[in-house]
Amino acid sequence: MDAVEKAKASMADSREVMNIRQASQYLGVSPDTLYKYVGEQRIPAFKLGNRWRFKKSRLDQWMEEKSSEMEPQAKRKPKAATKAAGQS
Repeated sequence: MDAVEKAKASMADSREVMNIRQASQYLGVSPDTLYKYVGEQRIPAFKLGNRWRFKKSRLDQWMEEKSSEMEPQAKRKPKAATKAAGQS
């Protein structure tokens, strides 16, 4: 990451309200993926005029909720491992 990219990333991190490009950089996904999530109502967003906007605090909260949902699943054994061990 060069100095310009670092400056852009820190600007996105410091803004409370981000546009689609800034939010996609902040989250580490493509703008197309973010548009898909918005269309499926999987991510908190709102429209300002005809443009999608994202509040950093809501994205942080959403990521925290999503990461805590994933933790219990990671503790379960995959079905293939259970079958290989001879358990049902």
